[in-house]
Amino acid sequence: MSALPNCPKCNSEYTYEDGSLFVCPECAHEWTAEAEQEQENNEDQKIVKDSNGNVLNDGDSVSIVKDLKVKGSSSTLKIGTKVKSIRLVDGDHNIDCKIDGFGAMKLKSEFVKKI
Repeated sequence: MSALPNCPKCNSEYTYEDGSLFVCPECAHEWTAEAEQEQENNEDQKIVKDSNGNVLNDGDSVSIVKDLKVKGSSSTLKIGTKVKSIRLVDGDHNIDCKIDGFGAMKLKSEFVKKI
């Protein structure tokens, strides 16, 4: 017997097949195998968007849209500061970069825009 996937909505293990659909008897959610594969592919790829809603990728150049105070330092990052070749990482501050004249920084994607 092949192992059936858990319900993506309620994570129930009591799913069954009904033709080409998977059905959850606990929450009555129905889905197809293609939808499950598509959902797994989307989970593998993290999508990070800038302040304007543009999708960011590794290596993009961005500029800062707001003056940012740097914790532990008396200086600030000014609006319009350009940052080249960003790297996307997991976590609250999801952009890792080096800023000319400042050094290595972690930024939140909501405070940058794609150039």
